[in-house]
Amino acid sequence: MCQHQPPCPSVDAPDRERARLVAYHPEQGWGLLCNGVVCFDDCGELLPDGRSVPACTGSAAA
Repeated sequence: MCQHQPPCPSVDAPDRERARLVAYHPEQGWGLLCNGVVCFDDCGELLPDGRSVPACTGSAAA
């Protein structure tokens, strides 16, 4: 999906959250990254293939 150079991290990269933000809906609490990942304000993620990454909890959110 990423069209710019250098390309953003892929969905499977450990730093996938560093991709560029292409859409942000703060009123709904989510943003879409150029690699197709949907990031939620609670640190959870939805990957393009439908897998989910749980939200941050406890001290990990700090």
